[in-house]
Amino acid sequence: MLIKAPKGTRDILPDEIHKWHYVEEKFSEICSRFGFREIRIPVFEHTELFERGVGDATDIVQKEMYTFSDKGGRSITLRPEGTAGVARSYIENGMASWPQPVKLFYNITAYRYENVQKGRYREFHQLGVELFGSTKADADVEVISLLHLFLESVGIRGLSLSLNSIGCPSCRAEYNRKLKAFVESRLNRLCEDCNNRYQRNPLRILDCKEQGCINELRDVPYLLDYICGDCAEHFEKVKEKLAAMGIPFTVDKKIVRGLDYYNRTVFEFVSKNIGSQGTVCGGGRYDGLIESVGGSPTPGIGFALGIERLLIEMDSQGIDVPLPPSPDIFIGVIGDRAGLYAENLALKLRTGGIICHKDIMERSVTAQMKYANKLNARFVVIIGDNEVESGKVELKDMSTGETRMINIDTLQDRLKKFKQVNS
Repeated sequence: MLIKAPKGTRDILPDEIHKWHYVEEKFSEICSRFGFREIRIPVFEHTELFERGVGDATDIVQKEMYTFSDKGGRSITLRPEGTAGVARSYIENGMASWPQPVKLFYNITAYRYENVQKGRYREFHQLGVELFGSTKADADVEVISLLHLFLESVGIRGLSLSLNSIGCPSCRAEYNRKLKAFVESRLNRLCEDCNNRYQRNPLRILDCKEQGCINELRDVPYLLDYICGDCAEHFEKVKEKLAAMGIPFTVDKKIVRGLDYYNRTVFEFVSKNIGSQGTVCGGGRYDGLIESVGGSPTPGIGFALGIERLLIEMDSQGIDVPLPPSPDIFIGVIGDRAGLYAENLALKLRTGGIICHKDIMERSVTAQMKYANKLNARFVVIIGDNEVESGKVELKDMSTGETRMINIDTLQDRLKKFKQVNS
């Protein structure tokens, strides 16, 4: 066990990390275009934050959180998602006094104790945005269009945007009565979790993944058919604005999302690609969240996107991610005196922006050349005592095999010019 990663975790190795950098940098760049700024929040929070924010009737809070008591006897939980922590930061740091709306994005690890399967880990990575301060449909559309543009920018095809409205607390109070009446005669055929949810938060029954419950609830009335006039008007504006922007969507009355803080607009981007079908990312509006965790009433909307799931989708579509740049040059060394000289040269080149590798294994010249070839270095020089004395070195172009004698002092400028021409 000592040399095996805990179940549900994995190492991200150097051969694949460029894919992570690619999507993270794309996300940061797209968010910046929309005026979102990065926030970094703690890995753990007080447990009550998630109980009150995410909802104590959700699967996350009831089954999946990593919760422990610290040495001071406080109940602490590793974050299972990002929104509640960002909401806490909004309150604690007085962001209500900032120019509104406040637009934030994040790149985090999160932790849930759940069944491990393809694309689903107990330690996972999320990209997300949160927008606070606007009740308008424009905010909904801004967040959805940001996500739409990001998914397009990384080359993903075949995703469909599904929308729904789950109304406001007033809508849901009326709907919950109808839902409970529908479910009551079926309770003995529903799972234990659904029976608990029936009393605490009946809407969560619609999020059950047990096939037996799904079958029993096939004819359940949809919340969208019972939303109030204000919520219906808001939803119509969202659809109208998305249509005006040319962003295709379908209305899916079954979407409720799995967290209690959502209200009104909820959405998902769903893949129809063979081998990766399912929800890639989703989000929605949460106008009551800030108030529920101790702040003043503040509207909000956001989304979260699992990086693991995104990369699986990209791989399934055969999307090529640019490889990291190969070394501009490899410096081989013969002898101690040349080694000292090469150390200074390598630092000079690296300081000047050149990607430079140097032998640090005291290999033979033949072995050094083989290693340079494995690195895919574009140029190679071998420095020995003669090169130190003469100030000249033989520069080899590994792609053509061509060699030329040059002054070592000109090496940096030559490599910079080569990079500029070939960039």
